[in-house]
Amino acid sequence: MSLPQTARVVQQIQPVAARPSFSPFEQLPRTSVLGYDLLNATLAQTAYWIANRAQARIPTQISFLNAHCANQARKDWRYRDSLQSADALLPDGSGIFLAAKLDQKPLGENLNGTDLFTPLCRCLAFRGIPVFFLGGREGVAAAAAENAVAQSPRLKVAGTRHGYFSPREEEDVIRQINESGARVVFVAFGVPDQDNWIARVRHRINAPVLLGVGGLLDFVSGRIPRAPVWMRKAGIEWVYRLKCEPSRMWRRYLVGNVSFVSHAVGYALARRKRALVRGVDRTAARAIDVTAAALGIAFLLPLLLTVAAAIRLDSKGPALFRQTRIGENGKPFDMFKFRSMRTSGPSWEELQKTANDHADSITFKMKRDPRITRVGQFIRKSSIDELPQLWNVLKGDMSLVGPRPALPAEVDQYSTVERRRLRGKPGITCLWQISGRADLPFDRQVVLDVAYLKSRTIWLDLWILLRTPIAVLTARGAY
Repeated sequence: MSLPQTARVVQQIQPVAARPSFSPFEQLPRTSVLGYDLLNATLAQTAYWIANRAQARIPTQISFLNAHCANQARKDWRYRDSLQSADALLPDGSGIFLAAKLDQKPLGENLNGTDLFTPLCRCLAFRGIPVFFLGGREGVAAAAAENAVAQSPRLKVAGTRHGYFSPREEEDVIRQINESGARVVFVAFGVPDQDNWIARVRHRINAPVLLGVGGLLDFVSGRIPRAPVWMRKAGIEWVYRLKCEPSRMWRRYLVGNVSFVSHAVGYALARRKRALVRGVDRTAARAIDVTAAALGIAFLLPLLLTVAAAIRLDSKGPALFRQTRIGENGKPFDMFKFRSMRTSGPSWEELQKTANDHADSITFKMKRDPRITRVGQFIRKSSIDELPQLWNVLKGDMSLVGPRPALPAEVDQYSTVERRRLRGKPGITCLWQISGRADLPFDRQVVLDVAYLKSRTIWLDLWILLRTPIAVLTARGAY
């Protein structure tokens, strides 16, 4: 980074360093590129966020993703897992921005480690947060620390150590870091070693923030010069690296860049194809929903009127029951059913406290619910009580096939994983409805719902619809 660039970033950081504008627990925006969630932020925002995490002692693993990293991760599942499990993955280099552009995804600034280093050190120095330099050849970490202090005079260097240590010495390295009191550790082993090492030992290191920074210490120490500013701005810094170290870098750049671009183009085309197929499927599914719901209401009208009359004769109250449910992306809507319960009696909460035969704590259903009427028992067994939801399908709140709509009280108890079942429009029938209905535990229902939403096609919907009458006739799990 040139001196004017560094000055501008530092000017953005210093005025806000003493007055936090957001919680350290708050996540910066992310953008999915090549299947990785990358930070979509500026250098100043990223440096400030990292310093916040260090000051609040929040365990944080930070990695960088460039073209070479992406190539390595495609061949090494352990490294790929380390990148995907990092708390922050930073976009590094023109290759990643090319992949984002091909995939029509927005990204913020280039957050490569060398450009981020100076503003981050200034921010850490302002807060008095100690750092540790680990990696490089003998003397490289110490030289990098010395140069960092020269640029940020108030920076507290807790310690340094080269990166060439044996497995037997690993315990000594971790002890040295812990005894130093460092809160930020720059780990420069190169990829994939550094990120795999951090993922493996992070629970044994007291420093909350660990960054895998590749060859950063070589640049900061001055052992390897950076490309001129104009080459960095043009996104061809790799050409300069190739010129300086042709024997070591020719395969990484000449072969690796071609491989990366081919993969990025293929990924973008495949994603657009999937999006097009999903769009066609959703259009076809909506057409089927509207047609089937309209025809179903017309043909079943005599049955609907008969059931409504039977409900009114069997017990006091309206024939239809309206209830708030949670739809696609957490949007509430009014769902209609035939009333199968008495209007008076114990509440849902009271029964949940006393019942012992419900399926689980989230999806509460009783096999012998005292509130159910005689007509209600029949229409629930035969699933006739669900027929008014054809109106919800016609309105667009629901689909014929999709995860069953949950109650707001149930959604309030959902974990992050369980909320994935809200990513699609709810339906009258679904995968677990034809696989055991209420007899299935809730965690199994979630697995089936999420699996359905990931592989949803018009053919899968038709298969579920064809299987639904069989599930209704057997009445397994219907109560």
